[in-house]
Amino acid sequence: MNLLRDLLDDLPEDLSRQVFTHASWSERPSDSYTRLAFLGDSVLELAVGSYLLPRLEADSYGAGRLTKIRAQAVSGPACRAVGERLGVPDRLRAAAPEGTVVPDAVMTERVLASITEAVIAACYLHAGYERTAAAVVEAFGPEIAQALDYPVDFKSALQELLAQRSDVVDYEVTAELGPPHERTFQVEASVAGATIGTGSGPTKKAAEQAAAREALDALRR
Repeated sequence: MNLLRDLLDDLPEDLSRQVFTHASWSERPSDSYTRLAFLGDSVLELAVGSYLLPRLEADSYGAGRLTKIRAQAVSGPACRAVGERLGVPDRLRAAAPEGTVVPDAVMTERVLASITEAVIAACYLHAGYERTAAAVVEAFGPEIAQALDYPVDFKSALQELLAQRSDVVDYEVTAELGPPHERTFQVEASVAGATIGTGSGPTKKAAEQAAAREALDALRR
């Protein structure tokens, strides 16, 4: 984490300001973190993927398994956790326009994850790929270790459990909340019309995983 924090602290003022400018604070989207987040997502995936590939045996870790591990390690919750360790909430509040109060409601998983990706992009643009990749791998170390030791795919685990009973799970989006750029999806997991789990998340897939996790917890009791 120290490497990424050091790169962040060393950013020129214009890049740092863009990283911590919320879209609602500027009339021009290009002034906010959103475009940087687009680039940071790619740098993050490349850095973590390049770290994983030579360290995992090809016979045991095919492309599909590698993709799932990487996806978990760089997921929204993972980026949010890294962002919190970087102090992103406090930095965002400090960067708010004078007189602007940043409510906790703004600190959603999507916002914190996107700003973390924007941090990575800004560091890449300023310090180059090699230094940024090393800093990213260090910062996401706990998330990478968690993905390797405890791979999470609750939907697959739930389907395997239900298959033993000859049951099939269906997922239905029951609500879409919030503005388009900060959407939250609510999903129900059901079997034969009976709800067995509910969940929410910034994407449909994340909400389905949350619903599957709740269903697994209930069925395993």
